Amino acid sequence: MERDLTKSLEATPSTWNIDQVVVALRHSREVEHNVRHQGRIRELPSRKALLEVLDGLCAVLFPTHYGRSDLNEANIDYFVGNQLHQTLSVLQDQVRRGLLFVSEGAEREDADANQSAYEITTGFAAQLPAIRARFFTDLQAAYQGDPAATSASEILLCYPGMTVVIYYRVAHALYELGARLPARLISDIAHSTTGIDIHPAATIGGYFFIDHGTGVVIGETAVIGERVRLYQAVTLGAKRFQEGEKGILVKGAPRHPIVEDDVVIYAGATILGRITIGKGSIIGGNVWLTHSVPAGSNVLQAQMRNTTVEPKHLIDAVYQPRI
Repeated sequence: MERDLTKSLEATPSTWNIDQVVVALRHSREVEHNVRHQGRIRELPSRKALLEVLDGLCAVLFPTHYGRSDLNEANIDYFVGNQLHQTLSVLQDQVRRGLLFVSEGAEREDADANQSAYEITTGFAAQLPAIRARFFTDLQAAYQGDPAATSASEILLCYPGMTVVIYYRVAHALYELGARLPARLISDIAHSTTGIDIHPAATIGGYFFIDHGTGVVIGETAVIGERVRLYQAVTLGAKRFQEGEKGILVKGAPRHPIVEDDVVIYAGATILGRITIGKGSIIGGNVWLTHSVPAGSNVLQAQMRNTTVEPKHLIDAVYQPRI
């Protein structure tokens, strides 16, 4: 029995034609279907390293929640400074790797990428207080918008909608500074972690809350105002795509919705195209919407009623969570 198994294992590889497969894969990789940027092998940004960056940044922004719960006034600044130094060092290398995929020449690209990565990382670090301040408004929106929320800590630790928003705000800052590939990878990490897909180029105002969240999609050119609330499975997508020469899709053209201030969009709603959802509107569950609606609209399935709706101020500054 054992001898028969050994003979079978020895015979199996010859039936796979491994040598021929390896040669064919090399031809595909090097000649016929080469997808390397400018035909060169380069260092890729690392999802593992960017996860480390995200963990580090969360610890910097909320030290006792994502860092160490035993921190006190005597050591918290030291912890934040040390964590920030380590995290930014890793981030700078990931930004450098990403920049190699957008550089045009090969002669001085390494030196140029190193300098640009340093400048982008320095600029990003300077934005961290503003990122935290903006996210603080999101945290307030979550507390005010969800009667099940009992504390800021619960929201920070348990709400996927808040995890994805903090990742988005980090990715958006990097994207705007020019670190687009790392930003896209961070958005994919957020998508994999939470089931919520937000393109880092989307523009999202303060006091933003995604309740439950799974299945939410926000496209690249979407613009979202202040105090907007979304529920699960909402799509802010494109209706059609512009084509350029030879049928190639035009990149970056505005094609996603504009959602003005104080809008609530309920579960399963699909909003497509460069349309505007007017201030203070309510979009009901499972609505399919492809045209603009004025301020104060109440849009339900199979009908639209233009009624005056008081703006739903999710935040009235009553609750100020201590974090």
